[in-house]
Amino acid sequence: MVVTPDVPDLPYKWVKGCKMFELIAEPVERELLPGLFMKGWGYNGSLPGPTIRVVQGDWVIIRVYNRLPEATSVHWHGLDVPNGMDGVPCVEPSPKIEPGHYFDYTFQVTNPPGTHMYHSHYETIIQELMGLCGAFIIEDPTERRFGCDYFIMLQEFHLVGLPKGELKTGSYEVAPLMDGFNFFTMNGRCYPHVTPLAVKYGEYVRIRLGSIGMNAHPIHLHGHQFWVTAADGNPIQRNAQWRRNTIAVASGTTYDIEFAANNPGVWPLHCHMPHHTSNNFTKQTGGMFTTLIYVGEVPNGS
Repeated sequence: MVVTPDVPDLPYKWVKGCKMFELIAEPVERELLPGLFMKGWGYNGSLPGPTIRVVQGDWVIIRVYNRLPEATSVHWHGLDVPNGMDGVPCVEPSPKIEPGHYFDYTFQVTNPPGTHMYHSHYETIIQELMGLCGAFIIEDPTERRFGCDYFIMLQEFHLVGLPKGELKTGSYEVAPLMDGFNFFTMNGRCYPHVTPLAVKYGEYVRIRLGSIGMNAHPIHLHGHQFWVTAADGNPIQRNAQWRRNTIAVASGTTYDIEFAANNPGVWPLHCHMPHHTSNNFTKQTGGMFTTLIYVGEVPNGS
């Protein structure tokens, strides 16, 4: 089962043989650091939005309610859906959702198991950088080889009202049209206000990485080498997989990385862009940074 630290899963109910989800686009205050909030846009009170988990072959109805001050849509990034369900108004026969209204995106999940995303595709220059995105995971219910399976969404924001190099508690507006980002997040939080990735010695671990925003993020794992096993939800053949410790995750891209948990300790997992591991350019470690923590017993001599 995929776990998205610090982000809930989106529940569903069965309606006429379909999994029906309700996704609410709305203003959200997200606590990036203790006492420091961002006034962004998200779904169901979460930023990024809750993770949608399905299996291949599912029929889904995703009812999207719009509680934003402007029209919106949802694009199912990387999914092969009918043209009218793809969520790009004014280009496709897919409607925009006006404030106070809803639309039912209805389709069958035909893609094989893999890591995908969803995000606004209406006035994206504003709405993506306000935070409107989430994970869409197609799981394999027969898969048993992973002890841990995590998803991490990478985002960046420009908060206004904080002098550069300072951190003050409060609630701050997002300026989506500014390029000078000052907060970089994993699953909507900044280090050290993130939940570490807990693993046990001897487990095989998968971490799914997705990015929505402007920048590419070279994500580096300490203490381990990993295999890059999937890109954009598509598996990579074994003889073509990369053995790496850093992978650049561009906007709109997902990668799955896998490794054996065989080196006990507390290990950083972070973006390697120096500014991206800071909170508003303060000197302490922050931003797009988390840790891999070994829990439980470790064999003697390890």
